[in-house]
Amino acid sequence: MLQLSLSWLGLGPVAASPWLLLLLVGGSWLLARVLAWTYTFYDNCRHLQCFPQPPKQNWFWGHQGLVTPTEEGMKKVTQLVATYPQGFKFWMGPTFPLLTLCHPDTIRPITSASAAVAPKDMIFYGFLKPWLGDGLLLSGGDKWSRHRRMLTPAFHFNILKPYMKIFNKSVNIMHDKWQRLASEGSARLDMFEHLSLMTLDSVQKCVFNFESNCQEKPSEYIATILELSALIEKRNQQILVHTDFLYHLTPDGQRFRRACRLVHDFTDAVIQERRQTLRTQGIDDFLKNKAKSKTLDFIDVLLLSKDEDGKELSDEDIRAEADTFMFGGHDTTASGLSWVLYHLAQHPEYQERCRQEARELLKDCEPVEIEWDDLAQLPFLTMCIKESLRLHPPVPAVSRCCTQDIVLPDGRIIPKGLRPLPLLPREHQGEVTSGFYSLLGRAQKLHWAGVRHG
Repeated sequence: MLQLSLSWLGLGPVAASPWLLLLLVGGSWLLARVLAWTYTFYDNCRHLQCFPQPPKQNWFWGHQGLVTPTEEGMKKVTQLVATYPQGFKFWMGPTFPLLTLCHPDTIRPITSASAAVAPKDMIFYGFLKPWLGDGLLLSGGDKWSRHRRMLTPAFHFNILKPYMKIFNKSVNIMHDKWQRLASEGSARLDMFEHLSLMTLDSVQKCVFNFESNCQEKPSEYIATILELSALIEKRNQQILVHTDFLYHLTPDGQRFRRACRLVHDFTDAVIQERRQTLRTQGIDDFLKNKAKSKTLDFIDVLLLSKDEDGKELSDEDIRAEADTFMFGGHDTTASGLSWVLYHLAQHPEYQERCRQEARELLKDCEPVEIEWDDLAQLPFLTMCIKESLRLHPPVPAVSRCCTQDIVLPDGRIIPKGLRPLPLLPREHQGEVTSGFYSLLGRAQKLHWAGVRHG
């Protein structure tokens, strides 16, 4: 039998059994990984010494819990940016640094880097993967480029214009509900709650051509969308359940999986019903019927889309894009509109100017509704909306992960593997990216409203 000398451990020759060899190989591999990780961690800490950090909450948890998803948390972010205008580092636990960048000059090397150098950070985005799949928000590379080209027709003016009737109808339902509640003696209304239901109602009609009447009665699908958003935000605040295995063992993880199944079942049913209609009617008759109704919803565009090689999107791809726009289309819009109403309430003189501008535009209109061409005739209201989005953008930050060292203009280095978080303070917003502002835009609550590549 083969003998294995372990004199370096103070042991004599022993029989070299396969299990012992396997144990030694496994132990050596584990030791090598630990040493490599330790060296990388030490090297990263050395590079990060030049970035300031606020006092830690706890020696082990670091800064976790310092910024909460509340009004106080938003005030804390404003205070941190004022204290550290170039940027600062956070420790999410003892070994997980997060670098927050604030100044345009500091952010620019990240935003101008290619998607290969500064790709999306899949830790937070990964929480969305079971729900949203490989849609535009989470995909990258060739798949993102292909889907982006195929989805472009969905945002042509001729497709978007008829949506104005949908928006007007949804807003009228909300206004009627407000008037009813006011007449019943309600002194206060939660604007964000009502606006969220209104935007969900609008987006569901535009994506699925589905009437849920969610503003007037409970809707299981809408309630599930809101539950999924809340569960993801809650998980993001709890570092111990960032690992999928542990999260799916928790009650929240099980609720999340059940909610994903319900949302996917709804979207799959709509896709199959629409595919059956296409097969029965044929494309020509299908388009003629759509032309009569003057609306082509998002699912229709996805089903009819083909790439340069004539290939269609799979049902899984269509579901991912539809779910992505349902998630990204309601919460940010509701957040942006809530802040617009808040700022106008804080400045009644500007609120009155906006009201007079709209009244002047609509004084000879019958019915009294805003139409597509009217949007360009409201310059002061547009300025107020843009200023509100500058002060409180629905998307103030994005998360990236560096695949190589990135040198900042002042010589400091963001080391490979680190996750920089570009966070643009209000006085600099618009200097790095071109802004896309719309009353009914698409994005996500408490994130940045800039158009970006990837």
